[in-house]
Amino acid sequence: MIEAAEAVETVEGLKSVKPRTPPVAVRGAPERDGPVLGEKWIPRDPQCLASVRRFVRDVAADWGAGEDVPEIAELLASELVTNAIIHGSVGVPETSRIRVTISRECRLLVVDVHDSCSALPQPRQARDYDLRGRGLAIVQMFSHRWGWELTPYGKSVWFQLVAWPAL
Repeated sequence: MIEAAEAVETVEGLKSVKPRTPPVAVRGAPERDGPVLGEKWIPRDPQCLASVRRFVRDVAADWGAGEDVPEIAELLASELVTNAIIHGSVGVPETSRIRVTISRECRLLVVDVHDSCSALPQPRQARDYDLRGRGLAIVQMFSHRWGWELTPYGKSVWFQLVAWPAL
């Protein structure tokens, strides 16, 4: 069984997490309606984070995403990949990899970060002087929507950004 949730805006203007019907999982990745614009596999190594940031920014820019979208996508992908490196290693071999997939769903840029760990993302309330615990809050604040999906091979944590004008 595949479980999923997504953060959605409520009437009060705050975002909360609610269940959603996930797409069919194929090889551990959610099936997307739109084309895959790019895909990158990296080892579970913090030194690879810079290459993921460049990759996400460059793919968004290459496909003509709107103003600020490449930089925001870069920031949010950095947060999710950092989480996958730090928290996504529970009970998985050191040789496991992280996959970043960028796709387009109509006017939305979708970035999926796949890892082999089935531990779900846990948003936290960071205190003023905490050095950690703000990543998912940043993703929630700047994304159109975000969420997670359990897959047969671990999980995918994703976000969407409005990147192109309505058709």
